[in-house]
Amino acid sequence: NHPHISGPNSLFPILDIDATLPVTKSRTELKLECLEDAVVLEKGEDDVLQDKRGCPAYVSPEILRSHARYSGRAADMWSLGVILYTMLVGRYPFNDAEHGNLFVKISRGYFIMPDCLSSRAKCLIRSLLRRNPVERLTAEDVLIHPWLTHEERCYHSSAQDQVVPDF
Repeated sequence: NHPHISGPNSLFPILDIDATLPVTKSRTELKLECLEDAVVLEKGEDDVLQDKRGCPAYVSPEILRSHARYSGRAADMWSLGVILYTMLVGRYPFNDAEHGNLFVKISRGYFIMPDCLSSRAKCLIRSLLRRNPVERLTAEDVLIHPWLTHEERCYHSSAQDQVVPDF
């Protein structure tokens, strides 16, 4: 039961495109996270966090380290990489029914990149899902990445070892 989905304080309306078919759990599942614990940062503001909240599939490797402080912005960029991968591929880059196994996979940072993705999409995803948070793209970098701007080169120089060239 998700009380924040329905009622006067609902975050998002739930719309079914085909209104003739009932919305059932087997057809779709919608999960929304309550944003009451979200941190809003101003540009340049310190983004060092310690909390361990969040959806297990989207958690970054640095958050999994015991008692580690981490950059909230860099952790958000990891989550963006997971979201982008999931949207383009149709499954999570790191997946396991057991949280412990999932966290091991995330910590290792190994995932399979399907051949069906363009080289620019691969470059962007790899640049977001870098284990070292310092090497990840920033939000500003993402906005000028070739996958969004349709340029032919891979933008982020620290990700050059991960660029898949166009043939």
